[in-house]
Amino acid sequence: MSGRVLLAFGALGWIGTTLLLSQLRWFARVPLGERLRPYAPGGMARAPRAGSLSAESFRDALDPLARSVGERLARVLGVSEDLEVRLRRVHSPLDPSAFRVRQVGAAVVGFAVGALVALALTPVAPVAFAFLLGGPLVGFLVPEQRLALESERWQRRLFLELPVVAEQLALLLSAGWSLTAALQRLARRSSGATSLDLRRVCHRIGQGLSEADALREWAEVAHVPALDRLVPVLALNQETSDLGRLIAEEARAVRRDVHRELIEAAERRNQQVWIPVTVATLVPGVLFMAIPFVEALRLFGG
Repeated sequence: MSGRVLLAFGALGWIGTTLLLSQLRWFARVPLGERLRPYAPGGMARAPRAGSLSAESFRDALDPLARSVGERLARVLGVSEDLEVRLRRVHSPLDPSAFRVRQVGAAVVGFAVGALVALALTPVAPVAFAFLLGGPLVGFLVPEQRLALESERWQRRLFLELPVVAEQLALLLSAGWSLTAALQRLARRSSGATSLDLRRVCHRIGQGLSEADALREWAEVAHVPALDRLVPVLALNQETSDLGRLIAEEARAVRRDVHRELIEAAERRNQQVWIPVTVATLVPGVLFMAIPFVEALRLFGG
């Protein structure tokens, strides 16, 4: 009887030891799904094991919450454009979830800094509440504002580069190049914001998307009015043989838009120059007019 008891205890101890050692990476056998993951599309990144607590699992749990909270706060603060579109526009390596996680982390840091400042200064309740509320808002808005400025700069660069790129594209098409080959050549040989966008367009065409759909996708992401007018002209590639002339005319129209904006900017600067001159002229004039006026009031009043 004692032998059976010892055998039972030995079996239980062996099972318990095996279960404990199975939690260790060097002892546990790699599951079938994890062994097949490198051969699946997009499965090269090793996923954390089920039930294990790690930075990756914590981030996976935090991503949906951070994204939903970030989108709601962005809508409340007046940001209506989709975050994924802005990140794709500036070719950011971050996805929307990673950006929102960083944003929420910055808001938490801002809250901690505001709380420390409130504890150090010990102000009245409204000021302390302003510190506690302003810290997270500043931490949340700084990455949002930085992305908005970067997006605007990218759109401006694209708008300024578009006439030159369109003219080069018209020359290549007039010389007998196909639209796909011309886009690939411009993507390889040029530099700047347009070349990066064209590389993505060529990559999308290589994935099986049609030329027209890839160009429309580019226009939707870039959100530049001049590009919105150029893309329908490029979409006529299969319908006309005089595409080079049409693109050249559109390039001249875009160049006129750029020239018009430069003239408007120069006119605004000229008007701004007259502001200090006007103030410098009016202040002495008002003083010279006020002295005799006050003297006349004193004379007639006395």
